Amino acid sequence: MDISAVNLPESGSGVGVLDKAANVLASLETGPLTLSQLVSATHLARPTAHRLAVALEYHRFVARDGQGRFILGPRLSELASSAGEDRLLAAATPVLIALRDHSSESAQLFRRQGDGRICVAAAERTIGLRDSIPVGATLSMKAGSAAQVLLAWEEPERLHRGLQDASFTATTLAGVRRRGWAQSIGEREAGVASISAPVRGPSGRVVAAISISGPIERMGRQPGRKHAPSVLAAAKRLSNFLQTTEDTRGEA
Repeated sequence: MDISAVNLPESGSGVGVLDKAANVLASLETGPLTLSQLVSATHLARPTAHRLAVALEYHRFVARDGQGRFILGPRLSELASSAGEDRLLAAATPVLIALRDHSSESAQLFRRQGDGRICVAAAERTIGLRDSIPVGATLSMKAGSAAQVLLAWEEPERLHRGLQDASFTATTLAGVRRRGWAQSIGEREAGVASISAPVRGPSGRVVAAISISGPIERMGRQPGRKHAPSVLAAAKRLSNFLQTTEDTRGEA
């Protein structure tokens, strides 16, 4: 579709302002955008793009990151959760519990939002020393195995930006892509180790990272040797669920 013509009935809903607002939201799916980048992505006039983005921000469909760039806002996740249509979260809990029980470590599911990553589901270790990350917590994209996974398969430009001031390097991410999982030892927090693997949507795009984390003294300095297979299996289970349910919906 020619997004410069979203206000035409044959290429939109016929309600021009709604089509333009949807265009803004769709453009932000790729990640944070400055106003100039939003104008380029939507083909809207600069005043129009700014007016719509600010209006969507007022209603929390759009937010700003630490650099003032436009990102998707929290209201979208709230609506998806309320409608019960978030298939990933619906499937995550039993997978995380199984992963926690198999590894005896806390398990988490992270999604990227702007310049951070949010814990959207978790299953904590029930006894003993554990790494506790509450659901809703926002962590940095500059450190940790989940951050590595969420960045490793990004487009080159976003990957390059994400590496600025990061605790890991391009070589680290090349290794993540090669083996399919990431590990960190004291990278996000002193004394904590973690292993993460990508969860992929129907298109194959990485939509989340599933992780386990715990004290280095228990997980060791090469935690992937022991735990990577179980984390990869959990990631595959969630990815298969997303791809299978999407195929089923498409056949309905």
